[in-house]
Amino acid sequence: MATEIRSLKSATSTGAHKNAFNGVIAGGITGAIEICITFPTEYVKTQLQLDERSAKPRYSGITDVIRQTIKSRGFFGLYRGFAVLFYGSAPKTAIRFGAFEALKKIFADENANLSPVSRLFCGLGAGIAEAIFADIAVETVKVKFIDDQLRAKPKYKGFFHGIGVIIREEGGKGVYKGVTATIIKQGSNQAIRFYTVETMKSWYTAGDPNKRINNLIVGCFGAIGGALSVFVNNPIDVIKTRMQGLEAIKYKGPFHCFYQIAKYEGLPAFYKGIIPRQFRVCLEVAISFMIYDSLSDLLNKPR
Repeated sequence: MATEIRSLKSATSTGAHKNAFNGVIAGGITGAIEICITFPTEYVKTQLQLDERSAKPRYSGITDVIRQTIKSRGFFGLYRGFAVLFYGSAPKTAIRFGAFEALKKIFADENANLSPVSRLFCGLGAGIAEAIFADIAVETVKVKFIDDQLRAKPKYKGFFHGIGVIIREEGGKGVYKGVTATIIKQGSNQAIRFYTVETMKSWYTAGDPNKRINNLIVGCFGAIGGALSVFVNNPIDVIKTRMQGLEAIKYKGPFHCFYQIAKYEGLPAFYKGIIPRQFRVCLEVAISFMIYDSLSDLLNKPR
């Protein structure tokens, strides 16, 4: 009997480690594919959020960002800063899904189902892990690269040159800014997204973890989760972007940044870039969950 119990515990532990490892692999591949498709919308969103000159805005809207960028730098100007997110998306998504799978194994019941509170907690934990171990540095460098393009003479000549300049001028903290805002943003993002997707999956399968869900339906669940997260935390995203830009030195912290934006630009400024962000996030989350589920099925398939 004792031997059987030890064997069961060993098998459970092995399964948990396997699921978390497979989550990291599938998440890494998912992130690399997704960012190639959605980056131009991220570029447009960031430009609009950085455009804080309320008296005389540089851009009149989404199409104007696209028009000006293509006119001055060609179509691939919309991919300025792409290398940063491309190099960073694989580890970001790997950490996100790997952390979620690890937490899910801890809090799931005997039928591999999560309670509503556990779904929220696992998503929150995944977002915080992603923010701390990958997202803060990646987002800071990305915003600086995109902001640099607004200069008459951009000083960053490429990914590695840009990293070198930032570290030389600002030290290691130069690539690690907006910590609080990024943790709040990513924690709330993933809490909402995973909670929504897991809840809708549970509803669709009536709690049966063995029931297969069509990838397009999973994509729809992801898009809904992404849309909800944008509506809730776009103000946090604006604050994070400002604090990671080239003029971040004028902000003493996230609360000071909030005060400055509210005082000089008004509350609508906290929803700058929401349309391109909404489009990007819905597409990103839908694609991520579709690809992730497919890769997970493949990796978890018995050999």
